[in-house]
Amino acid sequence: MSDTPSKPFRTPWPGSVSRPVVNPLQPSVVYASGDPDELDSQYEGGAKGYTYAREGHPNAEVLGQMIDAMEGASGGVVTGSGMGAVTVALLGSASAGDHVLGADQLYGRSLRLMTEELPRFGIATSLANPTDVVAFEAAIRPETKLILIETVSNPTLRVADVDGIIALAKERGILVAIDNTFPTPRGCRPLSRGADIVIHSVTKLMAGHSDATLGYVATRDPALSARFSTLAVSMGFTASPFDCWLAERGLYSFDLRYERCTATAARLGDALGVLPGVVRVLYPARHDHPDHNRSATLLGGEGGHMVSFEIEGGREAANAFVRNAEGLNFAPTLGDVATTISHPATSSHRALTPQARAEIGISEGFFRISVGCEPADALIATFEKAIRAAIAV
Repeated sequence: MSDTPSKPFRTPWPGSVSRPVVNPLQPSVVYASGDPDELDSQYEGGAKGYTYAREGHPNAEVLGQMIDAMEGASGGVVTGSGMGAVTVALLGSASAGDHVLGADQLYGRSLRLMTEELPRFGIATSLANPTDVVAFEAAIRPETKLILIETVSNPTLRVADVDGIIALAKERGILVAIDNTFPTPRGCRPLSRGADIVIHSVTKLMAGHSDATLGYVATRDPALSARFSTLAVSMGFTASPFDCWLAERGLYSFDLRYERCTATAARLGDALGVLPGVVRVLYPARHDHPDHNRSATLLGGEGGHMVSFEIEGGREAANAFVRNAEGLNFAPTLGDVATTISHPATSSHRALTPQARAEIGISEGFFRISVGCEPADALIATFEKAIRAAIAV
C-alpha cells in the first residue's frame, strides 16, 4: 500500500466570487510561499505577503490601519499590550547613556518601567510635573533624549501642558512620546499637535469590551517607525490575531460608545460633586478641575469617560463603598461597556509608598471610575447609595 496521500494533507481554502462582510480571523502562525525567490521578494519588499505571525499578520495590519486613520498616523505598530507599546517607544527611542524624562503621574506600571527597568539598561530617568512646563525645563539634562507624558494622567486625571512641553522639546531637539489612552483620538490627536510618538493601550476604550489585550505605537519619523517595528518583532511583542480581530469589532462601535460614556461621565461628575462625604471630584470638563482651561483647549471642551473622586473615611469607607456599589465591577481596568471601579492604592499604584501616593493625590478614599454605557440615572443612583453607605461607616 502506498503512503502517498491521495489529496493535499491540508485542504486549500475554498475560493468564492463573494466575500465575507466581516474580516476573517487568521490564526495561522506561519504562511507558505511558492519558492525561495518568492520568499526573498516578500522580505525585501518586492511582493506583499506574510511569513511568520510574529513578523506580522493580517488582523494586526487591519487594526493598525484603522487606528492610524484615527490618529492621523501611518505605519503604527500593534503590540500585545499597552505596556508593550510603552516599552517599544522607550527602548526604540533611547539607548544606554541617554536620559528619559517622564511625567510624575504616569500609570503605575509605566512609572515602574521608568524607575526600575530602564536604569538596568543604562538609561537614566527622572520625573517632573507634566502640568508645569517650567518644572520640565528644569529637569532636562544635556543627555535627555525623550520625554514621556500622558495626555490625561492615570488615575488623577491631570491634563498635561502638551503644547508647552512639545514646544520646549522642539527647542532642545528632544523627542516627545504621549500616551493618549484616556482621551483617545476622539479627545486629542497628539501627532497633529507636534508630538513625535503616540501610544495607546487598545485594551481600554478603543477595544471596549474587556476581552482583548493590545497596544499601539506610532511615530511621524519613518526611520523610527521601522525601528519600532523591528524591535517589536525581535522582542516578541506580537499581538494575538484573535485579540486584533476582537478589537477591530470594537472599533466599529467606538464613536457611539465614546459619546455615550462621555455624556454619562459628565453627569456623574456633577452628581458626585454635591454629595456629602465626597472630598473632591476630578473630571477635566468641570470648572473646578485644576487644569480646566487647558482641558478646554486640548480636549475640545469634552471631559472623556473617566471620573476620579475621593471620599472621607479611609480604607473602611472605601470597602463599604465598593461593597454597596451593587451591579458594578470592582476591577483594575477601564474602557469596558460596563462601568468599573478601581482603587489605585491597592491596584495600579500599590507599589508606591503611602507617602509617594499622597504626593500625587492618591489616598485610601481615592477611586477611579471608568464610565460605561449604562443608563445615566440608574448609574448615578447606584453611586449615591454606595457613598451614603460609605460615609455611614
